[in-house]
Amino acid sequence: MDLPERPSPVGQPVALFVTCLVDYLFPSTGVAAVRLLEHLGVTVRFPAAQACCGQPGYNGGYQHEAQPLAERFLDVFYDIPVIVSPSGSCTTMIRQEYPRLFANDPPRLEQAQAIAARTWELTEYLVDGLGVTNLGLRLDAPQTFAVHDSCHGLRYLGLGRQARALLTAVENATVVPLEDADECCGFGGLFSVKMPDLSAALLRKKIGHIRACEAPTIVTGDVSCMMHINGGLAREGASRRVRHIAEALADGLPERERDGQPRR
Repeated sequence: MDLPERPSPVGQPVALFVTCLVDYLFPSTGVAAVRLLEHLGVTVRFPAAQACCGQPGYNGGYQHEAQPLAERFLDVFYDIPVIVSPSGSCTTMIRQEYPRLFANDPPRLEQAQAIAARTWELTEYLVDGLGVTNLGLRLDAPQTFAVHDSCHGLRYLGLGRQARALLTAVENATVVPLEDADECCGFGGLFSVKMPDLSAALLRKKIGHIRACEAPTIVTGDVSCMMHINGGLAREGASRRVRHIAEALADGLPERERDGQPRR
């Protein structure tokens, strides 16, 4: 399915769709996303009524059960001009799968298509939406990064160059290649549960490439990949870790903005 055409988000306030994993397990990723947006002068709202987008059930074949969650999302976010999420996976669900889910429900389909056109993954919003690659960030000391491309973001949304462009523009940051950066880490949500042996094999291959990479820090656009790979690295006693791109970038904010104080 083609991605929807969308109006320019420049000058519009945004609503953060934080996602379940970020909300419950990695809240620092959500905080970092807000810090980056506010650094650019973007007004950020957080609709408190938001909940799961329905992706786990939908991907597991339970489309009927996923529908009420999708309907809730449409109701909560419908009047918001721009929606930004720090997740290529959840953004794909909204952009690609909601129109399919409501294909036989014309009123909801119209809502789903409108929402799809207003929803952006974080790095996509910054680079493609706002046209910004240099966020004016500076790390306290030189650091080297490599990028792992998450499957949904890469294959459905065309993500990858955005994260690299943003990191490359950070003062004191160097970006180096990661071998087979575009190959799956093995998580895939329910895939890792239903096919654990294959998932583990993919993870071992990914960790092998990470061990061979000169970058001490790997960044990615989905905390699900981050969680899966870091679990494998920890079990092997490796010192390298994967971080979300939002947190890696936020390390370059002026110190007072890292602490949540207003810009001057």
